[in-house]
Amino acid sequence: MTSMSLAEYKKLYGGGRKTATKRPKKAKGEKIVSEGESTLSIQLKALKIGFEQEFKFHSKRKWSADFHIIGKKILVEVEGGIWSGGRHTRGKGYIGDMEKYNSATMMGYQVIRFSTEQVKSGLAIQQIEKMVGDRG
Repeated sequence: MTSMSLAEYKKLYGGGRKTATKRPKKAKGEKIVSEGESTLSIQLKALKIGFEQEFKFHSKRKWSADFHIIGKKILVEVEGGIWSGGRHTRGKGYIGDMEKYNSATMMGYQVIRFSTEQVKSGLAIQQIEKMVGDRG
C-alpha cells in the first residue's frame, strides 16, 4: 500500500475551502442522494457489481451504510462535507461514525470509506473492483 502526504492528497483530489453548493430541500424522512453516491451507483452498475443502497446492517441501532456489495460483507461509505466542516468531521458526528464502523467490523463487515473526490476520480471504483475480485 502506498501512502501520500496531505499536501499530495489535496493536489490530487482538491482540497482547500470551496464555496458549498446549496443542498436541495428534502421532505421529512427523505434522503437526498449525494453526488458521490449517485456517481458510485452508476460506476457499480457499469461494472455489473451487485449492490444495495442504504443497506440497514444493524437492526437495534438502525444504522445503514451507503452501499452494501451483494454477496460480500463489504460496506461502502461516501463521506460528504469533509472540507466544509460537515457532520463527519465534527466531534459528535466523528465519534458516532467510529461507533457505527466499529460495530459493522465486529459484525464481520469490511468497511471502506471514500470522499466524493475519490469517487469522481475513479479511485473508489478501482479499489472496490479489486476487493470484489480478490474476495471471489
